[in-house]
Amino acid sequence: MSKQELLDKIAKEIMVCRKCRLWKTRKNAVPGEGNPDAKIMFIGEAPGYWEDVKGKPFVGAAGKFLDTLISILGFSRKEVFIANVLKCRPPGNREPSPDEIKVCTPFLDRQIKVIQPSFIVTLGNYSTSYIFSKAGLSFNGITRAHGKFYETTILDLHVTVFPTFHPAAGLYSGRYKKLLEEDFQLLKIEIMKHG
Repeated sequence: MSKQELLDKIAKEIMVCRKCRLWKTRKNAVPGEGNPDAKIMFIGEAPGYWEDVKGKPFVGAAGKFLDTLISILGFSRKEVFIANVLKCRPPGNREPSPDEIKVCTPFLDRQIKVIQPSFIVTLGNYSTSYIFSKAGLSFNGITRAHGKFYETTILDLHVTVFPTFHPAAGLYSGRYKKLLEEDFQLLKIEIMKHG
């Protein structure tokens, strides 16, 4: 099976998943999308209102800002892969619960294994906490972790993890917007080093 076929298979399972209660309130599951051979994988927290409506990741205002940030790297959305820790929207955009994260993240793990990215960019506390836990790294909040490169092994893959703030934070605060843009400039330099 090709990488695309494997990702399609995972997506089909996500669409009919009933492992937690979120399937009862979702309009659409949001498996994630992008290039199966992506060098860079972005991982957010969970789908929001527009993601739930459209079944695609990062399509609201935060998604438009993420597109702008991705363009800083010299990439388009089609060239990267974008996913979330949770594949269904928590009602009212509440935070993901530990049991939801536990039952949903095996899908994300499988996507990471198929894509085999060189860089995993974690967006916000939840995705950073999860990926750090997979790598055996201690996590003390996104404010401390952001903008640094962590060479590590996750799921038997050697990757560079780069935590930054969730793009939504940049919509509400000029300071976070600036920090996100600075982080992506650092990331661009690092990606260019890797050719």
